[in-house]
Amino acid sequence: MAHHVTDRPPVHALLADGTTVCIRSVVAGDHDQLEGLYEEMSPENLRLRFFAVSHRSAHLAADRACAPARSGYRALLAETQGQVVGLAEYDSGDGGDSGDETDAAEVSIAVADGLHHRGVGTLLVEHLVSAARAEGIRAFTADALSENHAVLKLFADLGLRTTRRFEGPEVRCSIALDQSDSYLTAVEERGRAADVASLEPLLRPKVVAVIGAGRKPGSVGRAILHQLHAGGYTGRLFAVNPAAHAIIGVPSYPSVSALPRTPDLAVLAVPAAAVPETAEACGKAGVRALLVVTAGLDADQAQALLATCRSYGMRLVGPNCLGISNTDPQLTLDATFAAGHPRPGTAGVAVQSGGVGIALLDGLSRLGIGVSSFASLGDKFDVSGNDMLQWWESDGRTGLALLHLESFGNPRAFSRTARRVTRRMPLLTVDAGRTDAGRRAAASHTAAAATRTMTRQALFTQAGITATRSVGELLEAAALLHSQPLPQGARVAIITNAGGAGVLAADACAEAGLSLPAPAPALVDDLLAVLPDGAAVGNPVDATAAVTEEQLTDCLDRIMRYGGVDAVLVALVPTAVAAATGDDLVRALTSGPGRRAKPIVAVRLEQGLPVELLPATEDGTVPSYAEPQAAARALAHATRRAAWLARPAGTVPDLDGVETDRARTVVETYLAAHPDGGWLDPRTCADLLSCYGIPQIPWAWAETEDDAVLAADRLRGFDGRVVMKAHWPGLVHKSRQHAVHLDLRGDSQVRAAYRDLETRFAGLTTGVVLQPLAARGTELFAGVVQDEVFGPLVLFGLGGTATEVLADHAARLAPLSDHDVHDLITSPRCAPLLFGAQGSGPVDLGELEQLLLRLSRMAADLPQLAETDFNPVLATPGGVTVLDARIRLVPCRPQDPYLRRLR
Repeated sequence: MAHHVTDRPPVHALLADGTTVCIRSVVAGDHDQLEGLYEEMSPENLRLRFFAVSHRSAHLAADRACAPARSGYRALLAETQGQVVGLAEYDSGDGGDSGDETDAAEVSIAVADGLHHRGVGTLLVEHLVSAARAEGIRAFTADALSENHAVLKLFADLGLRTTRRFEGPEVRCSIALDQSDSYLTAVEERGRAADVASLEPLLRPKVVAVIGAGRKPGSVGRAILHQLHAGGYTGRLFAVNPAAHAIIGVPSYPSVSALPRTPDLAVLAVPAAAVPETAEACGKAGVRALLVVTAGLDADQAQALLATCRSYGMRLVGPNCLGISNTDPQLTLDATFAAGHPRPGTAGVAVQSGGVGIALLDGLSRLGIGVSSFASLGDKFDVSGNDMLQWWESDGRTGLALLHLESFGNPRAFSRTARRVTRRMPLLTVDAGRTDAGRRAAASHTAAAATRTMTRQALFTQAGITATRSVGELLEAAALLHSQPLPQGARVAIITNAGGAGVLAADACAEAGLSLPAPAPALVDDLLAVLPDGAAVGNPVDATAAVTEEQLTDCLDRIMRYGGVDAVLVALVPTAVAAATGDDLVRALTSGPGRRAKPIVAVRLEQGLPVELLPATEDGTVPSYAEPQAAARALAHATRRAAWLARPAGTVPDLDGVETDRARTVVETYLAAHPDGGWLDPRTCADLLSCYGIPQIPWAWAETEDDAVLAADRLRGFDGRVVMKAHWPGLVHKSRQHAVHLDLRGDSQVRAAYRDLETRFAGLTTGVVLQPLAARGTELFAGVVQDEVFGPLVLFGLGGTATEVLADHAARLAPLSDHDVHDLITSPRCAPLLFGAQGSGPVDLGELEQLLLRLSRMAADLPQLAETDFNPVLATPGGVTVLDARIRLVPCRPQDPYLRRLR
C-alpha cells in the first residue's frame, strides 16, 4: 500500500568530498534548470540515461519531474548555490494500488556532467529510499544498460539487498528497501567519510584569516590572532582590519576579498550585528569553514548566519564559543582565546561551555595526557559532538574522547556513532543537567517515571559511554583509562601502610560496586613471607608503617600474579619510618616487572591535586588520587567499560506476527477523526496491541447495566469473579479516581458496581470495561514515552498502584536489542522476584522479553505514539498478560533519524 505523497522540507547534506548540497522536492519553477541539466550532458551520458539520444528527451524528462504532484511519484533534486546538479525520481505507476504485493516503484537518476563520483547520485537515492519507505514502497526497480557501470555500482554499494537480471544489453535491477543494519552501516560509512572531508578546512586549514582582530590589546579577535601566531601555526595567517596594515606582525587587509589567498578557515570576532554580512562576504570569497566566537546573536542574525553557511557550503563552529585547536605537529593550530596553549597529546575534547573547555584543557595538560584536537562548540549551530567523534575516529592521533554536551541534535545517530567509536577508544562525558525532572506534568505512569536524566543515562549506557557526574570525575576516569589496562572484573585488592587508609579505601570500593575478595590461603602465606612482622593479610592488606620499598614491591608482584583479583589499589601515607630509611614507597608502584597486566591505582591522602599521573620506570604511568572515593569511582568506570567491550554487540530480533501496515492504518484512522490526538478508547487500543501480538487479558465493553451483566457472564473465570473499570477519554489513573470495582460475584454485584460508577461519574463515563479477575502473580509495569529529541524510551519495572511511589524502573531507548531487553529485566530492584526469589518459581522470562521487544517495535514503527502505559502487566510462570493498557497518540510527521543531513 503506497501512502499519499507528502512534502518534505529541504535539507542540506554532505557529498563525498565534504561539499554541501541542498536536497529538496522538485517544483514547477525548476523546469528550465532540469531541462538544462539534461541538455548539457554529453551524448554518451544521455544515451546511458535514456538508452538513446533524442532532442526531446530533456524536455520530456523536465515535464515529468515538474508535473503536478501525484500519488506514487516523487522527484528530488540536488542543488548547490542555486544550480541543479542532480535529479532522482521514483514512480510506482499507479500509486501502488495495483495489488502488486511488492509495492515497487521504478527509480531513475541523473547527475550533471563533471560531478560524477562525488556521491550526488548516492545521496539522492538515500533520500529517495527514506521517502519511499514512509510512503509504503518496499522495493525499487531500475533498468540500465549493462555498460552503465557507474549506476550499477551505485545500486550495488547502497547496502541494500539488490538482485540483477540480464535481458540482452539491459540489466533489470531490483532493490529491497528494508532498513537493515547493513544499510545503516553503509550509510554511516559514507557519512563519516563526507563528514571528515568537510572538517578538513576547519581543523587542518592551510590558510586562516582572523576577522575583527583589533590593533590594541583587549579584543577577543586579537587574542585569537596572537594564539595562532605565537602557537606556531605553520600555514598562512592573515588579519582582516581596514584600519591596519599589520597586527602583531601578521599582515592585515581591509576585507576578505582583498586577501592574497582564499582562507580555508575564517575566524569571526566581529559584533553580532556584523556577523551575517561578514559571513556572506566569506562565502562569496570561497571560504570553506567559519569559526564564530561572537556571542549575543538574535534570532534573525542566527538564522542569516546558518543560511549563509548552508548556501555557500561552509562548515560552522559556534557562535558563542572559545575556539578550536589541533596540536598536530605538522599544523599546530590554536584558534582559541584560552590563557595558554594546549599540550599536544591523545585526548580529543569537545565542549559547549568555554569554561568547561578551559578546565579540561588545563587538567589534561597538567596530567600529561594532552590534547589531539579541541572544539568549543558554543551554540552548536552546525558542527556537533557527532562530527568530532568521527574526526577523532579517523585522525590517527586520538586515543581518548571527552565530551561535555548540554544538548543533542540527533541522539539516535549520535548513539550509533558512539557505539562504533567507543569500541576503539574510551568515550567519556559529563552527564550535565541531571536535575531536570523532565515532563512530569503528563498524566500517565510512564511519563511520570521518565525523566531527561533517565533518558540520557539510557543513551550513555547503550552506547558504551563512560558518564561521569563532574569535570573532576571526568579527569579522574580519563587518567586511569589513559594510563592503565582495563580490569577483567570487579575484584579489587587493597594494600596499605596505614590501617585507617585501608578502611577508607575498602568503604569507597564497596560503595562503588566493586568487590573485595578474601585472599586464598596460599597467597596469605606468600605475602606473610615477604611483609614485616605484624602485617595483616586480608583485604585490605595492612603492610604496616614498617614496610620497606622492597617489601612493598614484592607484595605487589605477588598480588599482580594472583588470579583472584582484577585490579590493585595501593593507599599510602608518608611515615617517618620510610623517611628515616630512605625508602620511597611510591617507587614500588611505578617499577617492577609485569605491572601492566592489571590496572593499579594509588591513593595518597596528602596529595595536593585531586589526581596525578606518576611516571613509571617502564611503559605507562600510574594514576594517583587524593581521595579513595575518586580512585574507586575511576576503577568502577573502567570495570563497566571492560564489561561493555566484552559483550558482543546486541541485535534487534525479528518478530513474527507483526502487522505494521495495519497498525499505521489504525493510527491514521484515529488521527483523522481526532486531529489533535488523544488517549485511545479500549477498542482501538486493543486493535493496536493485536497488530504487534501483545497479549491482553480477555475483556468486554458495556454501555448499559444489562450489557455489563451479559458481558460478565461471558467473562467469568474459574471462580466466577470479574473486574469492572470505568472509562472516559483521558482517564488514566483509575485506582486513584476510585473508578475500579474488583472481585465482583453474581449479577447483583455487577449491577450495583455499574450503577455506582454511573452515578459518581455522571457526564464523564462513556462505558465500562469488564475483565475476569486475574490470577495471582507479579505485577509489573512497561511503557513508552516518545521523547521529541531522543525518540522512544522504553521503561520497565515494578507495577501496580505504587509504581510511581517506589520508582523501581529501568529505561532503554528503542529499538531494543536482545542485550537491552536483558538489561531492562535485570536492572530494577524487583528483578529477583522475576527469577523466583520468593520461592514461587521464575516468571515466564521468554514471554516477558517478547512483550518488551514488541512494545519497542510498536514505538519504533509509530512516531505518533506519544505514550504507552501497561500497568499492571501480570507475570506468572505460565505467561505474561497486559491487564490494563493506555495509549496516547499525537499527530507527528515521521522522521528518519539516520538520513544523512546537516542540522
